Amino acid sequence: MLLGVSSALEHKTPQEWASRHRSLGLGCVNFPINCTDGADKVDAYAKAARDAGLLIAEVGIWRNTLAADPDERKRWIDYAIEQLRMADAIGAGCCVNVVGTPYGPRWDGGYRDNFSEELWNMAVRMIRQIIDAVHPRHTRFCIESMPWMIPSGPDEYLRLIEDVDRAEFGTHLDVVNMITSPRRYFYNDEFIEECFCKLHGTIVSCHLKDIRLRQEYTFQLEECACGQGTLDIKRYIRLADKEDIRMPMIIEHLDTDPEYEAAVRRVMSII
Repeated sequence: MLLGVSSALEHKTPQEWASRHRSLGLGCVNFPINCTDGADKVDAYAKAARDAGLLIAEVGIWRNTLAADPDERKRWIDYAIEQLRMADAIGAGCCVNVVGTPYGPRWDGGYRDNFSEELWNMAVRMIRQIIDAVHPRHTRFCIESMPWMIPSGPDEYLRLIEDVDRAEFGTHLDVVNMITSPRRYFYNDEFIEECFCKLHGTIVSCHLKDIRLRQEYTFQLEECACGQGTLDIKRYIRLADKEDIRMPMIIEHLDTDPEYEAAVRRVMSII
């Protein structure tokens, strides 16, 4: 696998950006700019990654492509299309979003109707629309697994892949996001095995973090930095490596460069 971090790390030039990641022993990066930044800047960052031998693992979208307002929804679908087009042009492994929701004020929030058949059908149409507008040759479009919206588990992901029915659609695996029950938490080693077994051949990129149980009622889980929880990170890495020796595994959701650097060291000590 190729380790990376979701942060761009503090830098002033594309070359410094690539160099900082390489100096940590990382093998992949998330692309730090978007399609609105201009072709020259996109090309400069893509070249810096290539020159440093870094795989561009992910281009993020992070917009509500299922927004309730039709004009907003169109704006973000158009943005997603351009992000996917840019990702394909620079040879990124995937272009990723969460499915989004029209049912509440938080665009990535948890609502009952996120699991409705209406939402499911909207999501399938949206994913097809984005992929069919680009027909990417090098990049897969992905929906990241989430705890309170589809796909919240490997079976939902398999159904989504089947219903979307596009070869350009792949799995973005975040096992921590799918650990939502006591059984998945306490038997996370078995759950990780289940994910890789069921989703074999579709996984494009993985997020890497940790999870721990809060000692309060009711059942409460919290995300934490790698090595500070109970996730079987060694097994997760081993299975990702078995799936693809160049599988990106991206450490995410930390606040500072030193925190990312410490997490990289902890993960490398586990490998």
